[in-house]
Amino acid sequence: MLILGINAYHGDASAALLVDGQLVAAAEEERFNRVKHSAGFPRRAIEYCLEAAGARIEDLDHIAIGRNPRAHFADKILYSLKKRPSVAFITDRFRNMLAVRHPKAELAAKLGLDRERIRAQSHNVEHHRAHIASAYFASPFDEATIVSVDGFGDFVSTMWGHGRGNRLEVGRRVGFPHSLGLFYSGLTQYLGFPKFGDEYKVMGLSAWAEPDLADKIRRVVIVRDGAFELGLKYFQHHTKGIAMTWEGEPKYDTINSERLIDLLGPPRQPGAPMEDRFKAVAASVQAVFEEVYFTILETARKLTPSPRLAMAGGCAHNSVAAGKIRPKGLFEEIFIQPAAGDAGISLGAALYVYHQTLGHPRKFRQL
Repeated sequence: MLILGINAYHGDASAALLVDGQLVAAAEEERFNRVKHSAGFPRRAIEYCLEAAGARIEDLDHIAIGRNPRAHFADKILYSLKKRPSVAFITDRFRNMLAVRHPKAELAAKLGLDRERIRAQSHNVEHHRAHIASAYFASPFDEATIVSVDGFGDFVSTMWGHGRGNRLEVGRRVGFPHSLGLFYSGLTQYLGFPKFGDEYKVMGLSAWAEPDLADKIRRVVIVRDGAFELGLKYFQHHTKGIAMTWEGEPKYDTINSERLIDLLGPPRQPGAPMEDRFKAVAASVQAVFEEVYFTILETARKLTPSPRLAMAGGCAHNSVAAGKIRPKGLFEEIFIQPAAGDAGISLGAALYVYHQTLGHPRKFRQL
């Protein structure tokens, strides 16, 4: 049985191929087109995976794409009715939704094939379910607490769950407009690092100062009820929306509102000197991020009293925070998906279909 997993029309476009439940190939599109964090459709990554397995498109049994436009559809409609985003914003999101709703048609079009040649059954897997599948099903654990934290995917930013055997159960979510990943990305922009994926620069910069501005940053993201909320007045994604590119180099508009400047002062311009004030902002952002991060993990531990943790999502790449999990004693064993960001969505979508949808026992272990 051949299952092709895809992450498409989002940053870190990628493909992964399972053969009888074993991973035989996985690649990001950026490795072929040399565009960092490349978005769009991962045509060359798919071709590479098929070639590595000695397979053809006709041999595929299932195609899994790590997006599900139907997920949380009622919440999306309610948001649109309440906030009335611009026609351009809605049109942009609708086109993107159509592109991922029919992966067989997209695959045929991008590879220049007759759609009738693709006999595989197609599946849309919710973004965060693909993330937690990439963590748990690839882990060495037969049972674990599972957590996914990132910016947004299918209108959700955080998901807690429990994995046992070949099954996943979702216990709780944090939905739009609240997002720990978006908080970090917004402050990354404020500090003069505008590119998609620049968050690691803030993490590194945080070591160069004390978190003297943490009290102010706690107004931007707030711990509440075992989870968190954004101080929404400091953001504009929920009012104006944030335009994004879906092809080539991923880009997005300014996340923060003018109220953040009122709180912290003028932002740093890209390439400008790194003043002590900005170093203090970075240290404070990292400190408050960790407060929320460990609140999420504490909630996960209460929801699923397992001493093992499997974690994915872009926020799992924050290695400064991740390195503190075991010393804090929350979990005895930890597996963080090496491709924790959206590149791992292709693997997670394929594993989700093989185990959760089709019910096959687990075979693959990434360690």
